[in-house]
Amino acid sequence: MPLAFTKMQGTGNDFVIIDGRRQPFVPSPSGIRALADRHFGIGCDQLILLEEGRAGGALAMRIFNPDGSEAGACGNATRCVMAWLHRETGAQAARIETQAGLLEAHLLPDGRILVDMGPPRFAARDIPLAAELADTAHLPLTFDSLRDPAACSMGNPHLTFFLDTLDGMPLERWGAALEHHPLFPERVNVGFVQVLAPGRLRLVVWERGAGRTLACGSGACAALVNAARRGLAARQAEILLDGGMLELTWRETDGHVLMAGPAVFVFEGTLAPSFPLGKEGSKGGSDAG
Repeated sequence: MPLAFTKMQGTGNDFVIIDGRRQPFVPSPSGIRALADRHFGIGCDQLILLEEGRAGGALAMRIFNPDGSEAGACGNATRCVMAWLHRETGAQAARIETQAGLLEAHLLPDGRILVDMGPPRFAARDIPLAAELADTAHLPLTFDSLRDPAACSMGNPHLTFFLDTLDGMPLERWGAALEHHPLFPERVNVGFVQVLAPGRLRLVVWERGAGRTLACGSGACAALVNAARRGLAARQAEILLDGGMLELTWRETDGHVLMAGPAVFVFEGTLAPSFPLGKEGSKGGSDAG
């Protein structure tokens, strides 16, 4: 059987979504790399595999980076999955299972999707860090001209630097080196933030396993949280990314981070049987339509 997929994007963060409940698909690292390739495959920042919910969720989503590694959480992908579920079932709200836990999402009147990303975690063991540092709002880490970053977990590890300007920054060099910094045993997503106003931040992100992306939902959450921890921003702000804008609130009542933004269907298609998905994957190639 041809393998069906849906291509979606949220603020330019793009995904290939495969419904594993209706068709057999066991992801292999080589198959994921082939699918994510923008020249020889479909192209995406992450591959999303939908499965039956097992822990109280309407469904479960697994998140795979273009290098074949698996991620714990993705805010932009969660919004896209909520929009996908709404189109399929008419659901206005749902709980979606991830490796990082259950994420609640619902459709807003203006068509955007709101996701409760849960509370950030600040303990070194929860991020995780290779050293037991007490103050993760100010890490003793320097690289080139970069210094004094903050770190937290939003279901995956994030490192945030605050710069006066993001123009002309060598993102590829900085991001590639910092992703593999020995302080982060599971690698790290690296965000570079320019504070435009207390309620308006500009963010550029280097994602572990993916490189530069136009947006990162969990990275936007980490940017707001770390900026607020440092007294640089309010607990509610617009986050401007290369692919668009997200609205975030770090709620005081329970510490949860709420993220609102778009989720857009791009196209749907099926993979040709000759596509190289690897030994573990279903057979399939790109006859997208």
